[in-house]
Amino acid sequence: MTSTMILRVAHVFKHYLIGDKQLPILQDINFEIEEGSTVSIVGPSGSGKTTLLGLCAGLDKASEGDIILNGINLTGLSEDKLAAIRNEHVGFVFQNFQLLPTLTALENVLVPMELRGMKNKQTEAMALLERVGLGKRADHYPSQLSGGEQQRVSLARAFANKPKILFADEPTGNLDAETSVIIEDMLFQLNTESGTTLVIVTHDMDLAAKTQKIIPIKGGRVQ
Repeated sequence: MTSTMILRVAHVFKHYLIGDKQLPILQDINFEIEEGSTVSIVGPSGSGKTTLLGLCAGLDKASEGDIILNGINLTGLSEDKLAAIRNEHVGFVFQNFQLLPTLTALENVLVPMELRGMKNKQTEAMALLERVGLGKRADHYPSQLSGGEQQRVSLARAFANKPKILFADEPTGNLDAETSVIIEDMLFQLNTESGTTLVIVTHDMDLAAKTQKIIPIKGGRVQ
């Protein structure tokens, strides 16, 4: 049985124009990720790993090269098309949680479900909150939750639209060591149960060691 590549990155460059000069961020990045696998992108601060995640997830556009996500080449697509692809195929977990402060935990989990027009939204959203141990806090707002609890809501939200691939950017970066272990375990368990491909950006080598593949980046290049 041949493996399916859910993400292909081919000769990708990213630079920003500062005045009349180009500032290179990523240079000739190439790799492939198998469907259903767990992968970490590691490197020091400023190495370009978060920029690379943004390109792979369709949050930003490459200056050169091709990024093929679940068979779709993201190169040259409009912002509207990229947004539709993210909603259809991608889940996110961010370091700073990025929950909507005016919505309850349950309402935050419902957002991607609403965008996709999913059925049985309320039941599934509550089931996800129960799965991360927050069923009794569904009506709480982010400001009423601890950092670890907010990240649990973020995990539930990330899996709400049944993504093909989930990108996690320093998912435990704002959490203490004990809470980080809990969140990491939940992330991997949910990922296994869902059959999702997981890509983690991190500088934590202990976390990276839990993934099947490590892609090291330094100075904007894969090492």
